[in-house]
Amino acid sequence: MATRQLRFWRGWGIGRRMAFITMLPVVFLFTSFVWYSWYAHRAQVAEELAERGRILSRALAETSEYNVISGNLSDLRLTINGLVQSDSSIYRIDVIDASGRAAVRVVSESARDAQPHYYEAPIRKQVVWINLFSDNGTPHVSASSVSRPPTLTTEVVGWVRVTMSPANMMDKQAGRFRVELTIAALALAASGVLAWVLARSLTVPLREAIGALRSIRGGNYRVNLPVTTGGEVGELQSSIGDMSLALDESKRDLENKVAERTRDLLASRNEAVRADADKRKLIQKVNSIIEDERKSIAVEIHDELNASLIAARLEAQAIGALASKAAPGPEVDEIRRKSEAITKLALDLYANGRRLVRRLRPEVLDMLGLHGAVEEMVRHYDSTSGCRFDLHSEGDFARLPNELAISAYRIVQEALSNVMKHSGARSAHVSLLLDEAKGQLRIRVVDDGHGFDLASASEGIGIIGMRERVYAVQGVFEVRSAPGEGTDVAIALPLEAPVAVA
Repeated sequence: MATRQLRFWRGWGIGRRMAFITMLPVVFLFTSFVWYSWYAHRAQVAEELAERGRILSRALAETSEYNVISGNLSDLRLTINGLVQSDSSIYRIDVIDASGRAAVRVVSESARDAQPHYYEAPIRKQVVWINLFSDNGTPHVSASSVSRPPTLTTEVVGWVRVTMSPANMMDKQAGRFRVELTIAALALAASGVLAWVLARSLTVPLREAIGALRSIRGGNYRVNLPVTTGGEVGELQSSIGDMSLALDESKRDLENKVAERTRDLLASRNEAVRADADKRKLIQKVNSIIEDERKSIAVEIHDELNASLIAARLEAQAIGALASKAAPGPEVDEIRRKSEAITKLALDLYANGRRLVRRLRPEVLDMLGLHGAVEEMVRHYDSTSGCRFDLHSEGDFARLPNELAISAYRIVQEALSNVMKHSGARSAHVSLLLDEAKGQLRIRVVDDGHGFDLASASEGIGIIGMRERVYAVQGVFEVRSAPGEGTDVAIALPLEAPVAVA
């Protein structure tokens, strides 16, 4: 509860808090003093009016007995009127006879208001026994209670009612109260000024300390903060100065270590870049050697093995022809069957050799270029699998360098192989775009298969091989995929960059 009540305190600065703490008891004392002073003045007026009203009513009651009894009210009126005119605190004086009728009423002309009550004293008629003569014949009034009968109050012949007016006395007290209030207000203002000076003596060093801390936070650790006061604030200023020196030294040490570490990292990075460049060159060289070796093997198979198989087939056919001219017999029939078997085996070996040559070095790539080779590949996959493949191409691929065409062909071949092996797709689309304005050959293979999570799934050999083949020619390789959303392989190969072949 206290925390919620003092929530306004949280947004105040230290100077405002100090001023509030200093002025709160002063304002409380000022308010208490003002209230008590006003109450004391009012109470003093009330007491004085009550005392004067009682005294005046008793005095008039004692002096007006004869006038009331004798009916000589004019003298009494003159006396009362002079009394009212001389005392501004009297509002009205009434003399009431025994029947309750107002015998005399005098109202002050200067009084403004009246109290709601009046002060009353009875007018009593008294009988006094007087012994006119003493024992020696001298007249006197008896002073002894034994020789003189008591004074007897026979009856009340009237009343004197005095109504007082507090206005004039309150005006005098209000003047005094204003003087007291002015003095108290000046004291309050002096206290406020003193509170402001004290708060400023605390806030100025704190503001300087905060400015130094902000400068340190901004990176300027070498700040000059002199100690201008004592106590906890002075210790704070001294601590900030020491901290500034320590941070400045730590900063220099850290900068030296960072510079040293940066040099080491740059050296390591340069070494890694050189190693990566060497790796790319090695990959390029290996791919070139592999391509040369494939080409050599394909030539040997085509020129030598296939020629030998053709020769073997012709010899087998010649043996079969000779056997057909010989006299019929079991041995001749056996020779003819063996000749036909050798012929069929030679044809199968020749067909296998042709397929092997196409895998090692597609002849259509040399004859029809990249577009024809990829088109034949797409047609082959489309006819031999349950997945539908289609090709879209733009540009003149006939002028592509042979090495770039071979690299593009191998990349498409690996991508389609991955589609067949892993995607489970129902359709796949191959796109070839020769953008001579940007100097790029862009390849894209998109399927609607299962897809995979790029963040959690490990890369297969096929993707790694394609990426390394692309990076070897300084190309761009990007794979986009998600579970259930298929896979999109996008590749950009520079037309003028050195390329590795495989």
